[in-house]
Amino acid sequence: MKPPLFVRPLTAAEGDALQTGLRSADAFTLRRCQILLQSAKGRRPSQIAATLGCVTQTVRDALRAFQAEGTACLHAKPKTPKTIHTAWPRQRDQDLRALLHQSPRVFGKPTSLWTLPLVAQVCHEQGWTARVLSGESIRLVLKRLGIGWKRAKHWLVSPDPAYARKKNSATG
Repeated sequence: MKPPLFVRPLTAAEGDALQTGLRSADAFTLRRCQILLQSAKGRRPSQIAATLGCVTQTVRDALRAFQAEGTACLHAKPKTPKTIHTAWPRQRDQDLRALLHQSPRVFGKPTSLWTLPLVAQVCHEQGWTARVLSGESIRLVLKRLGIGWKRAKHWLVSPDPAYARKKNSATG
């Protein structure tokens, strides 16, 4: 059985910072200060957790964070990731636009209508993405490209050179 975890002896400056933190409006800082001060008094993590109404792992996390960071652990870290990896490579935007104007049958699919999950699967098979993206990710890329997507599309264009003129005159 491992021995209980305790905070290391506090310096005068650390003790003052923890006492000041007890008056903080931030709940995270207040809780961390309470945990660290009780541990400095020799209380075990399970006793501190029972007193403060939190989980024992929360107490252990606070003690380990103080050991690693000192008083810097009294402030919550941002929840955003340090690096953001884009799911869709922007250099493939025009390839995606061109893909939608072809039939899925060209890529060996048993349907003639594009769906968002099918587009994501074909993009992965073409090697454009590292993994199969969700349909929602593809929809957001299409939205950025100015393409609205509400349901399966059938976007085949006639090979007739006068197709656009004829279509405009027929549909007004």
